[in-house]
Amino acid sequence: MSDRNSGEVCAVVVTYQPDRVVLARVLRETSLQVGRIVVVDNGSEAGVLDALAGECDACPIDIVRLGDNYGVAAAHNAGIRAARSDGCEYVLILDQDSIPQPGMVGHLLQAARTLQSRGVPVSAVGPRYRDPHTLHESYFVRLGTWGFERTYCDKSTRDAIVPVDFLISSGSLIPMAVLDVVGGMDESLFIDHVDTEWCFRAGARGYEAFGICQALMHHSLGTRAIRVRALRERQVAIRSPLRLYYMVRNSLLLYRRPHVPSRMRMADLKRLLPLCLFFGMLVPPRVENLRMMLKGAWHGLRGVAGRYGTPQRR
Repeated sequence: MSDRNSGEVCAVVVTYQPDRVVLARVLRETSLQVGRIVVVDNGSEAGVLDALAGECDACPIDIVRLGDNYGVAAAHNAGIRAARSDGCEYVLILDQDSIPQPGMVGHLLQAARTLQSRGVPVSAVGPRYRDPHTLHESYFVRLGTWGFERTYCDKSTRDAIVPVDFLISSGSLIPMAVLDVVGGMDESLFIDHVDTEWCFRAGARGYEAFGICQALMHHSLGTRAIRVRALRERQVAIRSPLRLYYMVRNSLLLYRRPHVPSRMRMADLKRLLPLCLFFGMLVPPRVENLRMMLKGAWHGLRGVAGRYGTPQRR
């Protein structure tokens, strides 16, 4: 299988005030492995994307300018529509700082096809990722009886295809036919848990998601991350107060969805409560963190969704 899967895979890269150097590398590496790239910009400053077309010599690049920040889900959906109009069979979702390593898309595509040839209804396949700054290695997640069960890719499992309950959106390869059945991303969530909600929605229709150990992506956890053993997390990304609002609010909104299993509610609460204590008591600005998390909890309980400051009821 060639590295460049021309005509089959369209990459959708969502941008918002990107680092131009990092984004240029994302586009160069991605262009070697896909047939087309759609960059969907969520209202970056003028001129940020002007030089992008020259970064992609190996494949065409289209830029969709939304003109404002409508959120990750809306940007994904805009990119998916563009990929559908181009006749692509698969959509590869990427963040603006997610860099596919050599062969990543080929490994994902081969795994998806192998599973589909066996009659497995595949919703998405995704790579493992490594944070290039902290060297943190990701893991794949399933729901256990009392919490999340993690599967790491090591030397003995480098060729493994791992069943998962959900994947992060960045790096996910999704068959267009599945999007036609399941639908796009839930724009009311704006940013956090968009990927989780879609995976569970697809799962409720009988589709299954898989992590592909052979596929590797470099992906940053955030602008800063720290190691916290007490939370049983190797790395915790430091989030802004606004992201903490979305984290809490969207978790509570997720719990209200009928296709989200009760085990997910229990497992996520076990993750969420210690994080709220951590950001509210130990990470500055503590008062603002706490205020925004409480507001997120209140809005989540009331069913308030959408972009912060322009809410909509669910």
